[in-house]
Amino acid sequence: MKIPLAYGRGHLDVEFPDDRTTIIEPSHQAGLADERAAMIAALDAPVNAAPLRTQVAGKKIVIVHTDITRATPNDRLIPWLLVYLEGAGAKREDITLLNGLGTHRPNTKAEMEQMLTPAVVANYRCVNHEPENDAAHVQFGVTRTGVPALLNRHLAEAEVRIITGFIEPHFFAGFSGGPKGIMPGVAALKTVMSNHGAKNIGDRRSTFGVTEGNPIWEEMRDIALRVGPSFLLNVALNEQRKITGIFAGDLIAAHKVGIEFVRAGAMQRVEQPFDIVVTTNSGYPLDMNLYQAVKGMRAADLIVKDGGTVIIAAECTEGVPANSPHDKLLRSVKSGGELLEKVNTPGFVWPEQWQGHIQSLIQRRAEIQIFTAMDDAEVRAAHLVPCRDIAATIRAKLGPNPNGARIAVLPQGPLTIPYLAAK
Repeated sequence: MKIPLAYGRGHLDVEFPDDRTTIIEPSHQAGLADERAAMIAALDAPVNAAPLRTQVAGKKIVIVHTDITRATPNDRLIPWLLVYLEGAGAKREDITLLNGLGTHRPNTKAEMEQMLTPAVVANYRCVNHEPENDAAHVQFGVTRTGVPALLNRHLAEAEVRIITGFIEPHFFAGFSGGPKGIMPGVAALKTVMSNHGAKNIGDRRSTFGVTEGNPIWEEMRDIALRVGPSFLLNVALNEQRKITGIFAGDLIAAHKVGIEFVRAGAMQRVEQPFDIVVTTNSGYPLDMNLYQAVKGMRAADLIVKDGGTVIIAAECTEGVPANSPHDKLLRSVKSGGELLEKVNTPGFVWPEQWQGHIQSLIQRRAEIQIFTAMDDAEVRAAHLVPCRDIAATIRAKLGPNPNGARIAVLPQGPLTIPYLAAK
């Protein structure tokens, strides 16, 4: 059978054996008939909060939005939200759009225009978060490891904070959206590094679908709340990137409603682990680089057998990216095992070490191959195995084990949370 795998801005059609292949994907949820009307209705009847239109007149407003690596339909949500705010008495000069980069690189003006529309960029104050500039932040106590909890000054000094984004399963924070838009979205690098440290990343509760009890998510929540009340506007999306649900109101309460909506479609139970798991990184924009692609690897890791094989299709047009902290960390060691030892060394701290850490944890028990636009040398430098033909690789893997070997396919990658029945 041929299965389309999300890849870049399109799909890969890959042939799989009919008799031993299981397709695992989210339950389909239809897009909303009128997205804009649904958004306005959610803003006017929010969860555990007063209608947004009653809060904004004459106020200094900051809107946090996700960056170019996320699939949030900012080009629709943000223009609609701005019209709503101005219709409620907000002044254009009092509105700042803050790009929640987390620890990612700044987005260019062209990327901002792609995300927000050229009209928004031309007519509103649009700024990138500055994770490495401590002076651009305000301190709100400390993290659990004693590091200053620093949040973006624009956010801290606003009278109304609106946190936008979308909710999907997240490989170590449980779910995206909600408080994650603040921490790490607009937190300082040192604060994020404390939260994403080796102890928290290695905690078994730091995984897809878990928020309460997850040390990473709980600290994100606690730090996000220190800045004061924030109004949430999050959406859920289907595989066609259509909006299926809109969740507005109190940062935590509205997010919880959204989580349960997404969980119902995303979580898929399987009875036994698989010999081979083929996954993706949900296509563009999430598969722009290898740093992000660890998410798809982790989704496959949930259901692959010990000693099995994970094959991920991720275009990675930006590479790792080259010379990024992630790239430098990977090149500083000779293997995934050496990388795991390095990140677990007491006192070791490295920007964005968490992606390499998770990759190395997966590689303790499974081989990882990648089908990608990256060249083979770059793939090997990242301690992965190049795959140039997914179907041929599967046939070769099945050769020594023709009887009973089973294959799972996650066409949408980490938009699905597969889980074993025994867990």
